[in-house]
Formats: sequence, structure tokens, C-alpha cells
Amino acid sequence: MELVLATRNAHKAHEFEALLAPHSIVPLPDDVVLPPEDGTTFTANALGKARAAAAATGRVAIADDSGIESAALGGAPGVYSARYAGEHATDEENLAKLLAEAPAGSALAYVCAIAYVTPGGEEHVVEGRCTGVLSDDPRGTGGFGYDPAFVPDEHPARTMAELAPEEKAAISHRGRAARELLAWLAHR
Repeated sequence: MELVLATRNAHKAHEFEALLAPHSIVPLPDDVVLPPEDGTTFTANALGKARAAAAATGRVAIADDSGIESAALGGAPGVYSARYAGEHATDEENLAKLLAEAPAGSALAYVCAIAYVTPGGEEHVVEGRCTGVLSDDPRGTGGFGYDPAFVPDEHPARTMAELAPEEKAAISHRGRAARELLAWLAHR
């Protein structure tokens, strides 16, 4: 099945190509305008983007919204993860802000909601989570975003940015949500 991926994030597109095989990921056409991520939940943001892509293209679309939740910060940055340090903040700026505000060793969770929407209005949402703790210093060159400071429970000696891509996919929030979506697609 071909799935239009409602994102302009090249890192996510690359991950989804691997995670959702054998389905084909189709890039979002340049002229499709996605709505602002102004929902209060990951599900709301993912559904908004998938609905817009399905309506604009007339094809089945998927979209995700994901982020990191810090227990020490009451769940922040949550849905604001991509703009935690400001509207146009870089990954490095967002990570620096988290490291400055949350104590090393505090509990974290990565959360990913993936929405599936057909042009006819069928909708389905899956969610994946990965838990871990905040590193005292960023390490690793793989991954993106908060990965250099996220130490997953399954690999307590390494950050997500130090894991091989297949190790990360096996435990990540996006990997878990993608496997749930694949299972649902196989039984529909």
C-alpha cells in the first residue's frame, strides 16, 4: 500500500520508510499545506496533518506527532517538543533547554501518535512509548532531536544517539507505533 507521509521532516521520512516496509512511503507534495500543530495532544496534531494530506491528495495519508515528556517538568515539553526553546529553535537549542531545566537521571518518555486517514474519512490512531532517563551529558551521533540525552530503559549504558538504527527502531516510540500500525493494516 502507498501511504502519503504528512511531514516535511527528512529524518522522520527516512525512519518511516524503514519502519513501515513493505508499504511504500510517498512524500508529501510541495503544494500541500499542513495545519499548525496547535492541538493539546499528540493524537490531535497527528490527525490534523493526516486529514489535511488525505484531503489535499485524495490518497491514504499518515502523519505522526511525537515528542518527549519529562516527569520532573510535569510532562513538558510534550506537544511543544519541536519548539521547546522557541518557535524556530534548533534541535540543539531544544536539547540544551531540557538539560538546563530537568535533572540528570530524571524519568523521560518518548511518545509517538501515528494517524491513518483515508480520503473517505476512515481514521485510526496508534501510539507508541519508550521510557528512559535524562543523561547528564549528550552523547552519540545517531538519531536526532533529544536522542543524545535520552537513555532508554532497555539500554541503560547508551543514549538513543549511540544505538545502531535497528536497535533504536526495536525500542523507540516511533518504532513501537509503526509496528502497531503495521499489525492493524495487516488485519483490516
